Amino acid sequence: MTVGLAEATSRVAAIDPALAKVVQQAGPIHHRERDPDGPFAALARAITFQQLSGRSAIAIHTRLRALVDGPFTPSALMALTDDQLLGAGLSHAKVAALRDLSEKVIDGTVVLQAGARMPDDEIIDRLVSVRGIGPWTAEMFLIFELHRLDVWPVDDLGVRQGFAQIWPRSQLLTPKQLEPEGERFRPYRTVLTRYCWAAATMGTDVDLR
Repeated sequence: MTVGLAEATSRVAAIDPALAKVVQQAGPIHHRERDPDGPFAALARAITFQQLSGRSAIAIHTRLRALVDGPFTPSALMALTDDQLLGAGLSHAKVAALRDLSEKVIDGTVVLQAGARMPDDEIIDRLVSVRGIGPWTAEMFLIFELHRLDVWPVDDLGVRQGFAQIWPRSQLLTPKQLEPEGERFRPYRTVLTRYCWAAATMGTDVDLR
């Protein structure tokens, strides 16, 4: 039986009173809407947005999307010339990354349509074989595009900061130290992740008394 986000949140909150307090203060979380152009487009957008400010990234991505008349597919992207992609504002490195992503989807290295049935670790392993996609991007894809419930991105600074707000330490835990801290919240570590982000955003306003 598939557990929804609300039920997963209830189960996680019942595990620890400190986390339950944050859940109460932050309120319910919801799945982000999936990319309307599909999972390939979501990954292409993630590559496009890397290391850019929000406004610049949106402008470049808008120009990139406008180059494709119809579905934004790997084949459609591969049909574009380098000059077209560079003209949209993409760097040479991002053009190479987008072409590598397209090629790996076409040759079956990255299987997006069947990805929802693959274990999280296998999806991540396949995605990080693509130029320009690292573990963090793959984990965000699992959370926001595939709506997976057991993702624990310990390298994410917001997760580390939020964890320190909920369970205070003298200093931030390293990713290696943080990894086992999520074990008791399996198989709903995405919920823990989301509320760590919430706690980091609320900062010192989190009242854990």
